[in-house]
Amino acid sequence: MNGKLKIQEIAHQTGLSISTVSRVLAGKSNTSAKARQQVLACAQQNGILQGISSGRLMLNNVMVFAPQRAFDVRTDIFYYKVIQGIAAALAEHDVRIRYCGLEETNSDSALFLEKMNDPQTEAVLIIGIDDQHIHTLAADMNKPCILINCTDSQMRLDSVSPDHQLIGEYSANYLFQQGHSRILNLQCLRRNTMELRLAGIKQAYTHHNIPFDDSRYLVTTSGFGSEEAEQAITTFINGISDPKQLPTAILAGGDYMAVGAVNALRKMQISVPGNISVMSTDGFNLAQIHDVALTSVHVPRDELGIEAIALLQRRMLRPSAPPCNMLLQGRLVVQDSVKRLSPNKVTPAVSTHHHRLYDA
Repeated sequence: MNGKLKIQEIAHQTGLSISTVSRVLAGKSNTSAKARQQVLACAQQNGILQGISSGRLMLNNVMVFAPQRAFDVRTDIFYYKVIQGIAAALAEHDVRIRYCGLEETNSDSALFLEKMNDPQTEAVLIIGIDDQHIHTLAADMNKPCILINCTDSQMRLDSVSPDHQLIGEYSANYLFQQGHSRILNLQCLRRNTMELRLAGIKQAYTHHNIPFDDSRYLVTTSGFGSEEAEQAITTFINGISDPKQLPTAILAGGDYMAVGAVNALRKMQISVPGNISVMSTDGFNLAQIHDVALTSVHVPRDELGIEAIALLQRRMLRPSAPPCNMLLQGRLVVQDSVKRLSPNKVTPAVSTHHHRLYDA
């Protein structure tokens, strides 16, 4: 059955005009919510939606909830870029975007419900909100909803996030493979996503048979700023009495944290990467620090918005499909801030394997 006959069939079954059905199926904004519901219900009942291109987003308005800082490039460039990615992905669909700021935890549920109950809120994107009550309310509203960089523990909503745990494990493994065994992890753990990254880092230590001692291998900060990171690294280094116990590498949780680490080392006349290597898990904000190009694992950022819209299309075309959690992998960019200590992989601190299958 060709496209024209499909439109005629839906128009006949719904009692709507052919032009109205055509506008709905094309994702145009000049259609009523009632007409869209009729057309989509009829199309789905007749199996017609399966033949419609997933490139169409059949709605007029999307509401984006995010922490207030996400709307200012100076306070949170990561989420700001995620929102730009969403806007770019929606640009071709003739969809209006509205925004609302919410706290990451203890969010204003009354404000959330007010925005969700607005008839113009046809679909929802929730960025970086960890409040499970908000997730529950969103699921109960039965409107298409995609989480970005957060996860619904009740498994009722679709989500897309960087694979934080794998990114942490991969980053630490890279440093181990470069011959580093004393790796200091400079992390901000204010969100569950960063806890996942640390879990991945610890998994890498386990893989190399190195017990993870927080006092030796972990420095935490309350934020991702360079000044706090510099102070934290300075305090840690000054507390080491034996130079042989200095870290050979620092794995920072973001580019600005890496700046703070390099600043601290430079002021103590410790060269990077000559004496201590520095690596970041971020990789978008700074190409180099003090003329040293920064080795990093690029965390997916701009792609989050694009994939969120793709999930939204899937949810609208297949409303009964099981919720999914899409994890995006990072990308290693090798520069000059990490020094290779040995041509071979590091020898495990404790060997649990033997080269022979059986003893004689």
